[in-house]
Amino acid sequence: MKIREIRSAGLRGATPEGGWSNEIKPEDCVHTLVAVHTDSGAVGLGSVFSNDALVSAALKILDPLVIGENALEPERVSEKLHQNTFWLGRGGAITHAISGIDIALWDLAGKAAGQPVGRLLGGRCRDRVRPYASVLMDQPQVLAEHLQRIQAQGFRAFKIGWGPFGKNGPALDEAIVRAAREAIGRDTWLMVDAGASDAFWPNGFKWALRTAEMLADYGVAWFEEPVPPDAMSDYVELRRRATVPIAGGEVFTRRQSFQPWIEAGAFDIVQPDVTKVGGISEERQIAWMARNHGIRFIPHGWNTAVGLAADLQLASVFPDTDFVEYLTGSPFIDELVEEPWCLDSDGMLRIPDAPGLGLKLNRDAIEKYTGCRDFV
Repeated sequence: MKIREIRSAGLRGATPEGGWSNEIKPEDCVHTLVAVHTDSGAVGLGSVFSNDALVSAALKILDPLVIGENALEPERVSEKLHQNTFWLGRGGAITHAISGIDIALWDLAGKAAGQPVGRLLGGRCRDRVRPYASVLMDQPQVLAEHLQRIQAQGFRAFKIGWGPFGKNGPALDEAIVRAAREAIGRDTWLMVDAGASDAFWPNGFKWALRTAEMLADYGVAWFEEPVPPDAMSDYVELRRRATVPIAGGEVFTRRQSFQPWIEAGAFDIVQPDVTKVGGISEERQIAWMARNHGIRFIPHGWNTAVGLAADLQLASVFPDTDFVEYLTGSPFIDELVEEPWCLDSDGMLRIPDAPGLGLKLNRDAIEKYTGCRDFV
């Protein structure tokens, strides 16, 4: 089975707010779908956390390296792409685009073998996983009402982040967290994401340490991105001193970027994004590296239905990957699939056991949000 063509299509029209200081608009493109077409007629699906113009430009560079390659050898083909693009922006848009290709190749390999991707990655430790609802912070009462509506949908784990947190003083920060905890109760999981990868984040280590102490009082499961993403020494010291677990890593790409952070002990929980780091091949290596250093792997998933499907397959492989991120209210997750995602009575999400990613796209929704009729 040879790779014949790679197509990409940017998602527009319903891009959710990110909580960023330079806020994205619904018509902005931050997620791009990728389809790898083969000479057998089989098609694999991937997703890239990047603008479609950047993905299209990257594919012009990658196409000569990948067209005609064996579509059933995702790890080898992806590494070939990494090795031949050192001088062209390693870690940026090209690596992001490789992520989508790699995910699509694993989808193809699973379809060819008649097995879910998780089984090809070494075996499934679980057939369901707990999704946590990923929610932007707001003023306390508004946030509380939003969380209660989501809880009524069956979610039992919640992450609140970005928005006004860390920007208006410690009293509001605590009021937000208190309102969230009171809204969802003590028998649920609550995570807090400071969003310190936002542009010109105003706080440093001492703020993060004080805030971590406050979060511990509310039983927060982890504190995510508490300091800017380049401040390794701050992460290391914060992890050493804080009683609440420290999480991060969503902005990094490739295993080589994660290695010094993991070896330095910067994280309790590492959060690579499969649509950025180089795909499933690369994320699996990062996850094993983390596990060998006593660090939990929980994938970052501010994403699409295809990215979520990849996260679910990865979660099936690692014994301590007991959460996946679920961006609530996003049509790019909820509408792109033929069969809607559904929580069971325990608030868990079933991991597809159909071949490949186990995903069937809603072609009408794809056309609606990409403008493409012949993407897959």
